[in-house]
Amino acid sequence: MANSPQAKKRARQAEKRRTHNASLRSMVRTYLKKVVTAIDSGDQQAANAAFVAAVPVLDRMADKGIVTKNKAARHKSRLNSKIKAMGVAA
Repeated sequence: MANSPQAKKRARQAEKRRTHNASLRSMVRTYLKKVVTAIDSGDQQAANAAFVAAVPVLDRMADKGIVTKNKAARHKSRLNSKIKAMGVAA
């Protein structure tokens, strides 16, 4: 456990940051889940709307370092290709 005052403060700051980042990461997962459920339901319009809402959130979190830029790009690419495939199949 931290003994010096600055170590105690750093521990407090780290805990506050950890909970805040966990909240942001959870928000990203929620947006991604909305897109996936819309894709699974087969509604391309809803899936596209959810995707358009999720993209800026993913980009913001990638800029902040909550998720890596590659992970954000990978999610966007895979979801977009699934949405486009829905149009072809329909």
